[in-house]
Amino acid sequence: MKMLKTGSLLDFKWYQSKIGLEILFSLQHADGSRKVFGLLEQPNLPKTVSVKEVEYKILLVGKTGVGKTATAANLTGHPIPENHYETTGIEVFRNYWPARIRQLNKVVLFNLNFWESGEMAAKKFDHILPACKDGIDCVMFLFSLVDKSSFDDLSQMICRFTELGDDICRIASEITQRDIENFEQNWEIPVLKIQNLTDTTQERGSVPSIELVLTTICEYLWARDLSLAAKGSKPKVDMESAQEIVF
Repeated sequence: MKMLKTGSLLDFKWYQSKIGLEILFSLQHADGSRKVFGLLEQPNLPKTVSVKEVEYKILLVGKTGVGKTATAANLTGHPIPENHYETTGIEVFRNYWPARIRQLNKVVLFNLNFWESGEMAAKKFDHILPACKDGIDCVMFLFSLVDKSSFDDLSQMICRFTELGDDICRIASEITQRDIENFEQNWEIPVLKIQNLTDTTQERGSVPSIELVLTTICEYLWARDLSLAAKGSKPKVDMESAQEIVF
């Protein structure tokens, strides 16, 4: 998949509109922090809006200690762990994120499921890695600004978790600006900057700090669906039956 121009498929300014704010408020608590949803829970959206929900499985990979659990927690509104611990099995974090599709002028509710597992657990139990890779729509390759080796390992991980010509969306989430630019150019994989803070003075999972990252992830997932449709494969969303927004 080629690099996208930000906002080419999704309307990044839609979140400031009346209907965008209504939906965002329904996904937040009164203090502005995002609601956390379990695997069997769904958000209670305003009755004035009708949206099409689409579910995606996103696998987070990276060397031990790079922040997979913290990133998944940050993206889904969970508390960010203050101390590092090795994930003992598989953890799944869920988040709902709305987006307006420019071409269709319709709102889609992205049901994002972030999967991650500990490296030691994956080596110890043979079923963990296949379970994580089964049916994935996107792989997020994580690395740390303070650990250059975690960036150097990316090419090996890309080859390990994806194959040439597959239909998996790839996103990397940072090193020096030049390294980032070279990586994006060589691999055609976007790099997203995510700051995982445990500072209690900052709103946990606040929308402004994470809105751009989530919308960018959704934009690449949508581009991947368009690519599937062009190939004759069935995308996650039926473009013809997607419901219109009700104003």
